[in-house]
Amino acid sequence: MNIIETKKLTKYYGKARGIIDVDMTVEEGEIYGFIGPNGAGKSTTIRTLLGLMKPTGGSATIFGKDITKYGPQIKQEIGYLPSEVFYYDGMKAIDLLKYSASFYQKDKKFTEKRIQELSGILDLDLSKKIDDLSYGNKKKVGIVQGLLHQPKLIILDEPTGGLDPLIQQKFFNLLKEENEKGATILFSSHILSEVQKMCDKVAIIKEGKIIKTEKISDLLENQTKRFRIETAMKADKKDFAIKGVDDLSITDNSVTFLFRGHLNDIMREIAKLDLANISIEEPDLEEIFLHYYQK
Repeated sequence: MNIIETKKLTKYYGKARGIIDVDMTVEEGEIYGFIGPNGAGKSTTIRTLLGLMKPTGGSATIFGKDITKYGPQIKQEIGYLPSEVFYYDGMKAIDLLKYSASFYQKDKKFTEKRIQELSGILDLDLSKKIDDLSYGNKKKVGIVQGLLHQPKLIILDEPTGGLDPLIQQKFFNLLKEENEKGATILFSSHILSEVQKMCDKVAIIKEGKIIKTEKISDLLENQTKRFRIETAMKADKKDFAIKGVDDLSITDNSVTFLFRGHLNDIMREIAKLDLANISIEEPDLEEIFLHYYQK
């Protein structure tokens, strides 16, 4: 079952571009990464899906239901953590979370137990007022708020800002546990190591358009390699004018490049050179991401 499905989803702010013809399919049980730099359209896509903004064109469904017709019903099963969290400063964290829980059709004892469990995991002091909390602790309140009703779909927009590394790891472990219980997760970030660590599949968005959707394993598989070569004589750029070679850098006898294609093809060409040394490495997701953006 597709938990999220969009078809040519489009949002303009007047004449300014938001997102254009976004096609996205998130299957049940996936942890789906959504990556791109600030301004690429990640938050616009999420806010449109959540009904916080009306789409200019196209369509979207969550749980098979149209987001514009069944918005309130859909939201009962969604947990959302925005990139920036803002609350009633005078309220205590516990009162805010109990108030938030009242909006969901869940047993009161269940949500109160979840609040205590989640705040314990994240080391959150529920007795403090919101305005006495640091930015990181306010983010913890947001995490508890998003998960307290055990949603079927968890949507995270740049979720780790303000969290120290230890709490980040606890947060990732918590998300994995929720996923193992059946939750589907849409994880938006510009921090590529997070996406590589967490996600099954990733969509790369550029200037409001999705330019690539692929499994993480496929993005990192054998067809993409980082070559480092030392030649006996000074290297010449024309020797590497080969299909599939990108990000070429030559300094005297040292050559590095990213190659996407069949290894036999590139090895035949390299064998023609007078080599002193060669190493072939797996590129990380950041190199691949930059490769798509430069293209």
